Amino acid sequence: MSNDLDPRLRPVQRFGRELARVRREAGLSQARLGSRPGVSGSLVGHIEIGSRTPRLDLAAHCDDVFETGDFFQRLCRNITSPSAPAWFLRWSEEIEPRARVLRSWDPLLIPGLLQTRNYAQAVFRGGLATSEEEIERQVKARLSRQTIHERESPPALWVLMDEWVLRRPIGGRQVMYEQLDHLTAVAIRQNVKIQFVPADTTCTAGLMSGFALAELSDAPTSVSIESAGAGEVSAEYDFVTKVWDRYDRIRAEAYRPGDSLRMIEEARDLWAHET
Repeated sequence: MSNDLDPRLRPVQRFGRELARVRREAGLSQARLGSRPGVSGSLVGHIEIGSRTPRLDLAAHCDDVFETGDFFQRLCRNITSPSAPAWFLRWSEEIEPRARVLRSWDPLLIPGLLQTRNYAQAVFRGGLATSEEEIERQVKARLSRQTIHERESPPALWVLMDEWVLRRPIGGRQVMYEQLDHLTAVAIRQNVKIQFVPADTTCTAGLMSGFALAELSDAPTSVSIESAGAGEVSAEYDFVTKVWDRYDRIRAEAYRPGDSLRMIEEARDLWAHET
């Protein structure tokens, strides 16, 4: 949705600002929007400035009225159960779902959009989650992002990974076999190009952090970059240009997609036979 929200906003503020923007664009008054679910215009106003918490039924009503899928419902759920830092919620809720092309570089793990449930669970279990409930919430949020693959016109995915991702034992042998079997199926899709960067490459451009670039049809290209648990999302031209240049330099070192597919299949078969 909006591409200029401050990533430091609390989830309740994010919901309110998005609601106010979309409502005004649709030409609806606060009273008119709240009339069907029995909400006063005054309450809608308080929600828009972030002083009141919206209910899920109002969020569902907003999605129906504005034809936004489940966008407002997801924002609503993130108010009480945030599944990611605010900067990443901006990416996963507002930018990634609208992308027509997604490019990513992942030096350590299979990217979230391509992870299986068990692989994602192993990743979060080794992270900072403090309970099984929190792990499950994070896994559910990650898998929900993958619904972009089910769009009538799914985005083009250009995925770069370090080849050691194929050997890193996340979750153990069976988890790795299932993950790479899934990756094999994904890699042959028309809209997906997966390429691995040799472990012995002399290119150091990708050693600093992973990142993703999203091209949108109705907004500037945005970048999400993460390092050591912190991150940022930006559409600032110079910053995006620098990250895109880094992406091109990494990709110049990568194996071709066909060769990369064979690498996935070979690694999968090795995991299947390891004891």
